[in-house]
Amino acid sequence: MKKRIILLVLPMLMLAVGTAQAQGGLIIGANMSNLYIDNVDDENSKIGINVGLYNRWGAEEGIGLRTELLYSQKGAAAQYNNFLQGSGKYRFNLNYLKVPAMLSLKAGPLDIHAGPYIGILLGANVKDVDSDGNINQISELDRDDFNTIDYGAAVGLGLGFSGGHISLRYNYGMREIGKDGSFAGQATEDAKNSALTLSLGLGLN
Repeated sequence: MKKRIILLVLPMLMLAVGTAQAQGGLIIGANMSNLYIDNVDDENSKIGINVGLYNRWGAEEGIGLRTELLYSQKGAAAQYNNFLQGSGKYRFNLNYLKVPAMLSLKAGPLDIHAGPYIGILLGANVKDVDSDGNINQISELDRDDFNTIDYGAAVGLGLGFSGGHISLRYNYGMREIGKDGSFAGQATEDAKNSALTLSLGLGLN
């Protein structure tokens, strides 16, 4: 299994390095992320940043390849209200180095893109925010309790303009974030990542 993951990651990382060398452009934006099991509940969504590099390989019109190297913040906020704890919410904070490699169909200013992504977990923590705004770190959960590799599919729509583009994308995770048998796996109930991303791309060419 690990060899298969390495064989998948290496070509995508090579594409991302090529993106950085070509200096196609910069991306800055925001994720509205969540964790899901069967269905996504938007009331538990969390806002995070999404920044990095991008490039599109191919002709100006028609089919091309869009690659990116991103720092992406994901997670969710879960509300609680009980007798022992009172009221508040848990914040799951997951930070990834993410590499999407997507087919891109460009027609004029429109760019429709879709394809797989893979992410490497850089850091994770869970915080308990009570109704008074006090933040308590939950020490039982850290990066070692979560799966290091995340992967999934992304589909998006971009609108180009002189010097850059604006894009909206949905990212659908396909791997549970918590390790099997770990406290994180039990706490998140085998949930997966989900994120809606709005970003601004600024060309450097």
